[in-house]
Amino acid sequence: MQIIDAGEFKPGADGSADYVEQLRVPALSFGTYSIPAGRPDRQSPHAEDEIYVVVRGRGSFTAGGRTVEGVGPGTALFVPAGEEHRFQDVSEDLTTLVFFAPAFTGTRR
Repeated sequence: MQIIDAGEFKPGADGSADYVEQLRVPALSFGTYSIPAGRPDRQSPHAEDEIYVVVRGRGSFTAGGRTVEGVGPGTALFVPAGEEHRFQDVSEDLTTLVFFAPAFTGTRR
């Protein structure tokens, strides 16, 4: 068993969005993704299926041509591999738990 503290807001050194991997096994990887309020989410589609669970902050989320407003703590979002997606209108520092299956490779689709 591993205990992982994944609820902290951790922006990148330049104040931008930042992904920090917490756990990796072949079938899945898990990390935190932090986006400061007012900053853009510049991610590209991934080669893996992905689930976000918002633990802190507020914003909206667009994927597959659909936008979900009022994303906040407790919101869970599924994104299939290869689908364009991003958080938008981040009004409060956003922290999400991110699960990739299989493990994140960094490969963009």
